[in-house]
Amino acid sequence: MSTYKYITCPKCGTKIRVYNNPVPTVDVIIELGDGGEIVLIKRKNPPLGLAIPGGFVDYGERVEEAAVREAREETGLEVTLKYLLGVYSDPKRDSRLHTISTVFVAGATGIPRAGDDAKEVLIVKPERIQEPLCFDHSKIISDYLKRKKKSC
Repeated sequence: MSTYKYITCPKCGTKIRVYNNPVPTVDVIIELGDGGEIVLIKRKNPPLGLAIPGGFVDYGERVEEAAVREAREETGLEVTLKYLLGVYSDPKRDSRLHTISTVFVAGATGIPRAGDDAKEVLIVKPERIQEPLCFDHSKIISDYLKRKKKSC
């Protein structure tokens, strides 16, 4: 018995295998100034709560382009990517569907303002975040702080 799903072509009757692949996303840890603060958003859509700015990669878009676009759409900031922090692919990282996130660290210019999926923009020291974060963003911030500590 096959575990694959198939659909049938309505014109010729051929069985076509349906692929159920993970969805690519990006997240951006935006560093502001020299005070060690980063940008978080309060999400306006479920799952609700605090999150690192980010979102889905559009078809035909490079992950770097998606990161810059998503940061601008959600925070109003123009970001410059500094480095790749990592790739996060736990199938349970997003309760809605299996996503794989490419996470960047960036600097920014501009005045933060909530837009798109963000209800509010917060500027916080990552080690002082009080509220739980959505998705696996607590792990991502923990990895970010470990890397920053190593580079000092």
